[in-house]
Amino acid sequence: MFKPIKQKRVYEEIVEQIRQLIAEGALKPGDRLISERELADRLQVSRASIREAFSALDMFGILESKPGEGTFIREVPQDSIIKPLALIFMLYKDSNFEVMEVRAILEGESAALAAKRSTAEDIEKIGGILDKMEQDVLSGSIGEVSDAQFHLAIAEAADNKVLARLMNTVSDLIVETMRYSRQRMFLTPGNKEKLLSQHKEIFNAIKSREPDTARKVMINHLNFVINEITHFEEEREEQENGNT
Repeated sequence: MFKPIKQKRVYEEIVEQIRQLIAEGALKPGDRLISERELADRLQVSRASIREAFSALDMFGILESKPGEGTFIREVPQDSIIKPLALIFMLYKDSNFEVMEVRAILEGESAALAAKRSTAEDIEKIGGILDKMEQDVLSGSIGEVSDAQFHLAIAEAADNKVLARLMNTVSDLIVETMRYSRQRMFLTPGNKEKLLSQHKEIFNAIKSREPDTARKVMINHLNFVINEITHFEEEREEQENGNT
């Protein structure tokens, strides 16, 4: 599995081999590495070079040493991935269009995965939220909370822990962007009905186990929102310029 080292910067070559083996799946999180002595023999390097490489990999969070047990490939905590991504969402929370574009990328795949992986309980939950959304809108509410819950439930039904955590972490921001978009969109006659219809299409595609259709209707829905908000902002800008 390992190859003899022939380069001058020995520890860097060791680091690269281990990183490559992880990338290829030959080494997985939780795997225990062979001993320093055995690894040094296989790579034909000194144990000092092995220790230097291990130290670098430990600093990068790739390896961890457990006293009396050995050196292991580290399990990467989900928060180490989620928190930086969530921070990016929060830093650009005023860029509603860009947030919506990122959502279209994430949620298109989320809907497709939900169509493949959702359980009967997931379908029931999403359907119940959709009913609540319809009731909210018909009663005069803009329904941004139930709208956010609908999209979060789909992310959970996708059965991808990283995606679900990311969506839940930025859920408050999602509610904000939905409040912003719905307040403006509902000023146009017929948009309430269009949005409800689009959510029903998404739900039906997931329920029918049609991943390509689910992806398409989700992306179409979010692009519709982007286009409507863009049109609203352009009209508002024209009116403001006309009044000056």
